[in-house]
Parts: sequence; C-alpha cells; structure tokens
Amino acid sequence: MEDKERYENAKKQVMEIKSFYSHLIVYLIMSVFFIVGNLLTSPGFYWFYWPIIGWGVGVLFHGVETFKKGTFGKNWEEKKIQEIMQKDRK
Repeated sequence: MEDKERYENAKKQVMEIKSFYSHLIVYLIMSVFFIVGNLLTSPGFYWFYWPIIGWGVGVLFHGVETFKKGTFGKNWEEKKIQEIMQKDRK
C-alpha cells in the first residue's frame, strides 16, 4: 500500500472521529432543549426521556463504531494519522 493511500485512509478515519464528536455535541445540546421544552409545556409528564434515550443509543453505537480502540489526547488527529500509516506499512 502506498503512502498516499495510507494517508487517505487515515484521513478518512480522522473525519469519522470528528463526525462522532459533532454528533455528540448536537445530542447534548438537543437533550437540554428536550428537557426544557418538556418542563415548560407539560411538567406533569416527562416525555423527554424517550428521545434522549433513543438518540443516546444512536450516539453510543456511533461511538463504538468510531472508537474500536481508544484515541484521546492532544494533537489526536495527527497522532491517529501517523498510527494508521504505521500500521498500514506492516
């Protein structure tokens, strides 16, 4: 496998990680809106649990798919690209 192809594969995986974090942030923000909206409109019935749980399962599966191995820390994008390129050289 050529270096250019390995780099493109690594770049794709980094974009998947960024996509997961975007999904997580939107989920957290919308969860707050669901809770506030529910408490303002019908405080006697807590319906906000259902969309939060359903969407949370989706975020969980997205995270499992994205992070088959853990990848955290500073400059994680470049580290991940280098790690994937090294793995592909073997």
